Amino acid sequence: MTISEKILAAHSGKEALSPGELINAQVDFILANDITAPIAIDEFKKIGTQSVFNKDRIAFIPDHFAPQKDIKAAEQCKILKEFSKAFDLGLYFEVGRMGIEHALLPEEGLVVPGDLIIGADSHTCTYGALGAFSTGVGSTDFASAMATGECWFKVPESMKFIYYGKLNKWVGGKDLILHTIGDIGVDGALYRAMEFEGEIIRMLPMHARLTMCNMAIEAGGKNGIIVPDEITEGYVKKRAKRKYNFYSSDKDATYVEVREYDCSKIPITVSCPHLPSNTKPAEELSQVTVDQIVIGSCTNGRIEDLREAAQVIKGKKVHDYVRMIVIPATQKIYLQAVKEGLAEIFINAGAVFSTPTCGPCLGGHMGVLAEGERAIATTNRNFAGRMGHPKSEVYLSNPSTAAASAVLGRISIPEEVV
Repeated sequence: MTISEKILAAHSGKEALSPGELINAQVDFILANDITAPIAIDEFKKIGTQSVFNKDRIAFIPDHFAPQKDIKAAEQCKILKEFSKAFDLGLYFEVGRMGIEHALLPEEGLVVPGDLIIGADSHTCTYGALGAFSTGVGSTDFASAMATGECWFKVPESMKFIYYGKLNKWVGGKDLILHTIGDIGVDGALYRAMEFEGEIIRMLPMHARLTMCNMAIEAGGKNGIIVPDEITEGYVKKRAKRKYNFYSSDKDATYVEVREYDCSKIPITVSCPHLPSNTKPAEELSQVTVDQIVIGSCTNGRIEDLREAAQVIKGKKVHDYVRMIVIPATQKIYLQAVKEGLAEIFINAGAVFSTPTCGPCLGGHMGVLAEGERAIATTNRNFAGRMGHPKSEVYLSNPSTAAASAVLGRISIPEEVV
């Protein structure tokens, strides 16, 4: 079996299973945010139960429209707080303690290798970087899981992606996953497990692995996953709040498709409007001017991402007609950025340094685009209207490329600035 199949089998009480099977499985951890949780809470109340399956395995994280941007957002967030109080939930993260959910939960050691995790947010696939089976679900499935601790699954087919060779300068996890999505398309892994491996993956630090698994959903994947190793152990052993299990894929496991990539041929990559699969080498886009830069999100808001951007923009200025918004993904990352002087670098360059929030990624607040405006962002989606006006445009890139573009006011590669 593959690692995904092994985790699903272990959680459904089966010795073996195969793609296409319908199973009920015990979940280890579930999560929802200020957009999806209110719907789930309403459905949960219809069930009529007076208790949840485990009050220490349910996380409510107001991060999308928080800090509350208007009255409607405030009412949404209030629902999470009131429900958490009523059911004595131990993992409600109020503003000031919260972060972007998919950065916060690994950082806090609340999701661990071997887990089966569901979240009422499509980017729940992020935690596959730890060697967990993690996937997004609808709010009604989340409500059912709150009551029962179970969820149903169709066992996905697995695809294997092998990365070898040598990474080019400034190329990282974001470029690898954008290149992959550009290769297979936004439905190229539809309802499949995307298993990333190879010598390059084994060398990738955890923040880059999290970035890759985060965007599995942009290729239609049911989950993204990386077999845990020494790098995984080094990350989780100092954080894990509970025991964890390392699973691996059998050598004779069946994959519906295997793709290999020579990373020496993968350039700094940018996704152009209006699909993540519309990828081009950044060097080919030097005539594209930009109005806004966003560095952050659950994809690239970790401390390593901020360091990369700061390395490029240090001692320089944001272009006169460009706004740059830097959003650390959690409070710990925010504080670390302050301690390391990164916040000062960004502010001295003329950028905004924001409290943690999903904010502009979904066109919520803290950086909404007007008609005709164009952004380059380290976020994960660039559908029409994703960051604001339906006639605005979003390009996706890694942090160094976004920072370089902020200086020159057009899409740029870091070598043009550093």
